[in-house]
Amino acid sequence: MDTSTHLLNVTEAAKWLGLSVSGLAKMRMSGAGPEFLKLGRRVLYHPDALAAWTRSLSRCVTSR
Repeated sequence: MDTSTHLLNVTEAAKWLGLSVSGLAKMRMSGAGPEFLKLGRRVLYHPDALAAWTRSLSRCVTSR
């Protein structure tokens, strides 16, 4: 990951993904969401991690 890239807070990440902040929090708790950083109480997301997570969700057929 590029260290010069701006890390996104929870609100920014949720907006980037088109999700609610609470939905993103539920994903963090279940381990189903994108990779994140925890700095003290702050939760941050790297844009590359969000992009990688969305790519991992792509499907070619609807039966899987």
